[in-house]
Amino acid sequence: MKNDGLTANQLKEYNVKGYLAPINILSSEEVKKIRVEIESVEKKWPDQINGLNRNNIHYYSPIFDQIVHNSKILDVVENIVGPNILAAGTVLFLKEPENKGFISWHQDGIYQGWKPYNSITAWLAITDVNEENGCMRMWTGSHKDNFKNHKDTFDEDNLLTRGQTIENVPVKDTIPIILKPGQLSIHHPMTVHGSGPNLSKSRRIGFAIQSYIGTNVEQILGKTYVQQVRGKDDFKYHEHTSRPNKLMDRKDLILRDNANNELQKILYKDAKKIGKY
Repeated sequence: MKNDGLTANQLKEYNVKGYLAPINILSSEEVKKIRVEIESVEKKWPDQINGLNRNNIHYYSPIFDQIVHNSKILDVVENIVGPNILAAGTVLFLKEPENKGFISWHQDGIYQGWKPYNSITAWLAITDVNEENGCMRMWTGSHKDNFKNHKDTFDEDNLLTRGQTIENVPVKDTIPIILKPGQLSIHHPMTVHGSGPNLSKSRRIGFAIQSYIGTNVEQILGKTYVQQVRGKDDFKYHEHTSRPNKLMDRKDLILRDNANNELQKILYKDAKKIGKY
C-alpha cells in the first residue's frame, strides 16, 4: 500500500528541526463535528473532560478515537517510528480566553518512561492556533542534545502535571507553531517546547496524541494502556485495549479511568506531591 505521509524534504526538515508543521489532516466540516462533541460532553458531563480526565478522551469518544486512527496521521507517523504503531495516550488541551494558563518549557520524553525513544507527539488544532491565543513554540534542534534538567514548580497556572520547567531557554530562538483548524504538528520526544497564555477572546483547543510509539518501545516507569493503530505487535510490552462503540459507554469510562490511574503513577513518579492533572 502506498504511504502518503511525509516527503523526503519534510522528513529531512523534521530530523533537522525536531518538529514539523503545518500538515493538513481534517476538513473544516470534520473539525466542526469535533467542536460539537466537545461542547456536548462539557454540557452533559463536565467532570469527564477536565483535570485528570482531559487525558485519554479517545477511550470513550468515537470521534476522538477516529482521530487517533486517522490514516493521514498514521502515514506521517509511520515515516518516523516505522510500520508497527501503538497509540499510548491522548490529551485534550482547552485554553480558555483571556486566561493565565500556560505550558512551561519541557521535553515530553523525560517523564513518559519510553525506552528506546522511538515515539512522536502529534498535535491537532481544533481551533485557530496562533501567538495571541498561546500556540506552541519549539526550540529548533534541541532534540539533538541530551535531556535537560527539569524543575518541578507545581505552578497553579501551569497546565503540565508537575509544572516541570526547563530554565534559561533562549526564547528568541524558538519558533511559533501557527496552525489552522484541522492542521497537525509533530515533534520529537526530546524537542524543547512550551506555550504561553491565551490572550485572545476565543478558546484555543488542541488534541495531542501523546504519544505514538513503535511496538519495540518499553515502558520503564510503570504500566501503559495502548491501542494497536497500525501493523502488528510482536513485543507485547503493554496492555492492549478496545475501541469505543458509542459516546460515554460505562465500560469505556472504566477503561479510561484505569488508563489514567496508571498514567498518573508514571507522570508523578518520585514527585513530592500530585497535581491536578
